[in-house]
Amino acid sequence: MKNIDNTTAHASDEYDEKVRSTIPYYDCFHQEAINIVKAAGIVPKVWLDTGCGTGTLVEKALKVFPKTRYILADPSPPMLKQAKKKLSRYGPERVCFLKASTTQDLSLDDIPKCDVATAIQSHHYSSKEERAKATRVCCEILRPGGIYITFENIKPATPEGIRIGKRCWKNFQESCGKDPLEAERHIERFGVEYFPITVEEHLSLLRKTGFSVVEILWHSHMQAGFYCIK
Repeated sequence: MKNIDNTTAHASDEYDEKVRSTIPYYDCFHQEAINIVKAAGIVPKVWLDTGCGTGTLVEKALKVFPKTRYILADPSPPMLKQAKKKLSRYGPERVCFLKASTTQDLSLDDIPKCDVATAIQSHHYSSKEERAKATRVCCEILRPGGIYITFENIKPATPEGIRIGKRCWKNFQESCGKDPLEAERHIERFGVEYFPITVEEHLSLLRKTGFSVVEILWHSHMQAGFYCIK
């Protein structure tokens, strides 16, 4: 199922259309990220969204935090092209795009200190070492008291949990109209084209990175979200 212009299962020009029939509660990830920033009492001056995809999170956040400057990064030039198109009505004083880059390869010299850093459905494509480096970058880019929010596909804790989780995920995709063979091919990407880790491994990594607060924000099906305060 691997496509040629990014690491997800969908080409950039059809990502917005297809992702909602692939990932349960996908739109909730963005809304919950915004909700937790508000609940934390942060009025962000600068917000980094890495692995920004087509810019959907920032499009929503712009309406809630109208004085925030958003910096967007993604390893896929076609995804950045879609994000630039979606956010074209905003000038560079509101929305700034970095050159195509993974999180772990972002240059801290090119990014001002941020109040918020988000990585939504991005880092599970990385190896263990790459994910650890990407998490360190997201911590280092924050001001003290800043918040990091990430959502990823996760690995259930047991083989039986993995089996049931995969079946549940396949059933969801079929209920959204996907052909069973297409749904099965997507499920087969687990551990082959992306590399999920368990919730416990996420929590351990985030604590070792040095965040003072590490919490689970969301856990449903085979996705989980976490928020951390520096």
